[in-house]
Amino acid sequence: MKIRCFLVFVALSFLAVPAGAGDNVLPYKLKSGKPYSGTTLNILAVVTPQFKSYDLRDEEFESLTGINVNWTHIPFVALQEKIASVGVAADGSFDVVNYLDSWGPANAYWLEPIDAWLKRDGISMDRYPEAFKKSAMFKGETLGFPLRAHPMLMFYRKDLFAKHGLAAPKTWNEVVRAGKKIKQQEGIGGLACYFGADGNRQNLFIWLNYIWATGTDVFDKQMKPAWATPAGLKATRDYVDLHTKNNICGKGAVSNVEQDARIQFAQGNAAMMPVWWWAYSGFYNPNQSKLTKDQVGFAGMPSYRGKTVTYAISMPYSISKYSKNKEAAWEFMKWLSNPELDRRNAIERSVRGEKIVNNVVTHKSSMADAEVNAANDNIQKAALASLANSDIMPQIPEWPEVGDLLSNAIQKASTGGNVDQLMKEAASKVERILRRAGYY
Repeated sequence: MKIRCFLVFVALSFLAVPAGAGDNVLPYKLKSGKPYSGTTLNILAVVTPQFKSYDLRDEEFESLTGINVNWTHIPFVALQEKIASVGVAADGSFDVVNYLDSWGPANAYWLEPIDAWLKRDGISMDRYPEAFKKSAMFKGETLGFPLRAHPMLMFYRKDLFAKHGLAAPKTWNEVVRAGKKIKQQEGIGGLACYFGADGNRQNLFIWLNYIWATGTDVFDKQMKPAWATPAGLKATRDYVDLHTKNNICGKGAVSNVEQDARIQFAQGNAAMMPVWWWAYSGFYNPNQSKLTKDQVGFAGMPSYRGKTVTYAISMPYSISKYSKNKEAAWEFMKWLSNPELDRRNAIERSVRGEKIVNNVVTHKSSMADAEVNAANDNIQKAALASLANSDIMPQIPEWPEVGDLLSNAIQKASTGGNVDQLMKEAASKVERILRRAGYY
């Protein structure tokens, strides 16, 4: 009798387990039984080796779930317009979309929050550095996973620094001193600068390092432009002075965008460049660069006035609210964001016979992983340090308009315009924009 009662108890215990909780033997928390088999998902992604690798690896996901995946890869310069048009069309052409974090607030109305799914499947966003986690959120809701995300590092010519007895710069003052010496003695730019205003607001990237280090934010607690304060104006002057006063920038600084500056460094025409970590492999790729790996070093971002606060950026993936396949899309998101894929993607250099070089990872565990670091010259460890005190651009729908005003003001300042006057004028215009939007 006791044995029979025990067996009945065990049987009832199994019956009491929620469906799927005990029988899900698939990895990455995917649902067993292929409930969405036959579904086709359309994915919009930016062109990058990292995401090409995901595309090449998706046979694993299709085999595990029976879900078919179609990828559309868009160059970054065309992505913002494409994202906007997809949202306006509201037709669900793409189930999952990839975008720059600062575009998220303006498009949040058609991006599906994932918090309920995260809770249901026991996935924590704490697996990402805080700045990356924050970049995929809007008004307290998580809109996606930050699957392409970048800290900034200072890249420099190890050979030239050794030749002139210089150490990797730890402060912006040291950047100026090293830049002047190398420019004078080598005849190349000390720093590859990009003050050009092209609509992507790239000339704000380094400016933010200066502003935040003063303890000033872009906006104060009342959403007033904080860059127009004495501390903010001083920081902006010092940033612009890299070119106008200290004269350490390479050629074309006032019109260069990030890509121009990267090419300048890679072609041996500048000794330093602050830029995203993904640029590292390109700086010694013989198809893109005149430099060898031994010539390229990297260090953390320099401090300003004794403090370092770095700018981080991400390109999240989100599910469209207009998708007719949201649950299947969530299965894809779980596979796409799993830590093991993140890790492998930075270690393996060939996927289905195609050469892939990628050092971008977004999970904290990947950045601390010994094999990942061994495969990438320990750049992930440097990234973790850069992300220790990091932030992102303001997450407000009006940011593209506000950011363009700031970007244009800084570009004009780099040509010799009055910094204080330009930044104060930008502040006045921004106040009018935010007043219309109801902030005050």
